[in-house]
Amino acid sequence: MQEQNSSTAVAVPGAVTPGPTIFPPVGYSVLAAIMFLDASLSIVNNTLVIVITCRYPSLRSPLNALILSMCVSDLLMSLCGTTIAMVSNFHGSLRHIGHAGCVFQGFAVNYFGCVSLWSLTLLAYERRLVVTHGCSMRGGWPRARRGLAFVWAFCLVWAVAPLLGWSAYGPEGVQTSCSIAWERRSLSNYTYLVSYFLACFVLPVSIIVFSYGNVLCSLHTLNKKIKRVGGHPDPREEMRATVMVLAMVGAFLACWLPYTVLALCVVLAPGTQIPPLVATLPMYFAKTSPIYNPIIYFFLNRQFRACAVEFVTCGAVKLNEPTDESAPPPPADTVMPPGPTPPRHNQISPA
Repeated sequence: MQEQNSSTAVAVPGAVTPGPTIFPPVGYSVLAAIMFLDASLSIVNNTLVIVITCRYPSLRSPLNALILSMCVSDLLMSLCGTTIAMVSNFHGSLRHIGHAGCVFQGFAVNYFGCVSLWSLTLLAYERRLVVTHGCSMRGGWPRARRGLAFVWAFCLVWAVAPLLGWSAYGPEGVQTSCSIAWERRSLSNYTYLVSYFLACFVLPVSIIVFSYGNVLCSLHTLNKKIKRVGGHPDPREEMRATVMVLAMVGAFLACWLPYTVLALCVVLAPGTQIPPLVATLPMYFAKTSPIYNPIIYFFLNRQFRACAVEFVTCGAVKLNEPTDESAPPPPADTVMPPGPTPPRHNQISPA
């Protein structure tokens, strides 16, 4: 079934590569099975989200367009990256896809992963505006289109750079998947990794943490105001919002932190010998994001669940869903908690 490699490291001039070792065939079988499960769940989840969003007009909104962008990029990442990793692990080497296939996989995972990451970042920023200002996405569809155009173009720059000589794409770890050649010891590679770290990790994380932190603070302030006027805020709503925010931030870090830490180790300690399996795991963590992103951002949302159940059951089962589109918009200075907003806004909230 598989071809056993005599070494899991490819000799690259000036590169820090793991020492020679033999990865057992059963190891490749396990990785192939994991990638099969990953690809299957990712493709099903994201395809379902895309189809249902296009099927129901109530889900088509500027804010949801950002989530749709994430699902499209996650789907493409699974089709162009995870499936290739599954095939190469099945054969135990990259021989069947060749150098061009390796570069394509590295480019696809880098590009679509970055698009997904920045789509989530833009979504967090816009949700902050929705919650703190109590209004739908300002600027509507034109603003959403500009934001998405920026995200896809910005990420394309970082994905194309290694093709033009600023770093490179190549095999990693157990030599059955490809990514940025973070192992190379060169000024060009170091500058790319540091720049990539700042632009595609530090900046997005900062925006996401600030935005969702602001959302929680706004919700807490709103509950205080309700108590002062004699109201009875639901503490479960604040707890639910807190759990959702922690899930979003935690999933983001679980996906990208291992890869970032590994790349920084190479930059800060270039003489470090990294075991092949350890060198492979970070990219496998990144490949899991297309699985849980749709679950966190869509399937845990009441409005989408109602549409999903109706779609999957061909209309046989319909969940109760607010349909009063005549509800007036809240004042601009009203703080709205995370959760289903009035249907007139046509947007999906964290839950």
